[in-house]
Amino acid sequence: SSKLRPSTMARYSSPASHAEPKISPSLYLFKRLRGTRGTLKKCSMCASLTILYRFFSPVLFFTKMMRWKFFLESPRALDVEIAKLEATGGDRETIAQKRLLMEQIDGMSEANPMLGLRGCRLGIVYPILPIMQVRAIATACAELKKQGLDPKPEIMIPLVSVMPELEKLRAVAVKTIAEVAEEQGVELDIPVGTMIELPRAAVTADEIATQADFFSFGTNDLTQTTFGFSRDDVEAEFVPQYLAERLLPYNPFATIDPGVAKLVKMGVELGRTGNPELVCGVCGEHGGDPDSIHTFNEIGLDYVSCSPYRVPLARLAAGQAALAAKTDTARDK
Repeated sequence: SSKLRPSTMARYSSPASHAEPKISPSLYLFKRLRGTRGTLKKCSMCASLTILYRFFSPVLFFTKMMRWKFFLESPRALDVEIAKLEATGGDRETIAQKRLLMEQIDGMSEANPMLGLRGCRLGIVYPILPIMQVRAIATACAELKKQGLDPKPEIMIPLVSVMPELEKLRAVAVKTIAEVAEEQGVELDIPVGTMIELPRAAVTADEIATQADFFSFGTNDLTQTTFGFSRDDVEAEFVPQYLAERLLPYNPFATIDPGVAKLVKMGVELGRTGNPELVCGVCGEHGGDPDSIHTFNEIGLDYVSCSPYRVPLARLAAGQAALAAKTDTARDK
């Protein structure tokens, strides 16, 4: 058997807005609670599987432009609507409201959204978001416990770069969980951890680990920020040429790069210095890649997270990595 535990990760994402949300917090909570309860119930009934919720997944700009809260095919459609209203002598108050909405949408545009207002930053700028998300998860967990089930959610705060970010959001999560536990009259033990997906987080992992129950290394973003690559662009634009000219031995987004692996190793070692009980894993495409799994096993990770269809392959690779490690140890003796 292998120390590495293949698993899947649920990405728990939510929309956020500079403007007044089109969906009320109470309705939002109801919708999230319903979805979360269903997911947790399924996992509780399947050998009490742990489910990991990643907060604030999407980029704010991407989330907002997705039909602008389900109302617009394109934000530019609003420009056309305003022009038509003005040309036909439409109501001035209506036009003013729509102009304000258009300004707010334009204000969300970012030059580099993948490095902009996303991840934990979103939860700090809009503090209602982590409260709503944690409350939905904790309430769903409490309700299922009352039904005799054993849900095991874990909360993961992404894109942390400095310890105070995690400290602040962890405090929000812990407080909200305690409030729900008191309201529902049940005990809730929900671990709160973070994603290590920035080089600064990896090299200061000993500090960050003091506020984390677990680390999950987000190797997709860690690869992007280590290389200075935009994955959405470079894989089509120049990575094929780099591979053809042997400037890169392989696509670093498919198989973990040695330099990125060093950051992961540093993060694990420093993290367990700051918190000896720290559980460390990885999530992303690398979690289902056999060569990467062998590397992660050597580093000492506890689990890998990957897409469901890649779990069988990940299990096989994890077992092979463990067997290879035992063989090497026996040979050394």
